[in-house]
Amino acid sequence: MTAPAAARPALFALYAFNLEIARAPFVTREAMIAQIRLRWWADAVAEIYEGRPPRRHEVVEPLAAAIAAHGLPRALFDGMIEARALDIDPDALAGRPMLDRYIAHTAGHLMELAARVLGAPERALPVVRDYAQGAGLAAWLRARPELAARGRPGPAVDPGTLARDGLDLIARARARRAEVPRAAAPALLAGVLAAPRLARAARGEEMELPEVRARATLLLRGLSGRW
Repeated sequence: MTAPAAARPALFALYAFNLEIARAPFVTREAMIAQIRLRWWADAVAEIYEGRPPRRHEVVEPLAAAIAAHGLPRALFDGMIEARALDIDPDALAGRPMLDRYIAHTAGHLMELAARVLGAPERALPVVRDYAQGAGLAAWLRARPELAARGRPGPAVDPGTLARDGLDLIARARARRAEVPRAAAPALLAGVLAAPRLARAARGEEMELPEVRARATLLLRGLSGRW
């Protein structure tokens, strides 16, 4: 990880929280059990913001510390949990507007939280959101076959159109790269493979990159800090 050592515990807590809520709808076939799992996380987050002692849990405790240390907004966490609830219903993502909102509240909120931990100012956040939306479209397109196999195909949208839209969002964010301080770059480096994957999807090709290229891209972007 290219983030400063001091920021890593908070970032690890954010990514662990995201993993917990992302997997909740998929670890059971019972919708009610999935809802209970997400409700548990919603209650845990609420308790943190109410100033109550955090639940004794390997993710909740460091998450509470990250929230306190960096003043992270509760609405971003609530939005992430609410969006993940859409994964419980196979028909919830019924159209492109719902898909865009879902990605904004999952990939978008996570990247914004990470950027805030790394000191991104308010003026940089619209750039972060554009980049996260593009990267999130790439992630969703890449996961689409697996989601379909699990009975959650999402809206009937053209992959090429989604890919081109994602590339446009990433290009728009990169055009304003100077507005994002270098210290916050590690938050965005999580999405550096999105553009080449989207470019392949836009051409109707498989999204997966050759492993050598993927590793080289991650290494070079990590060293340069250019997302």
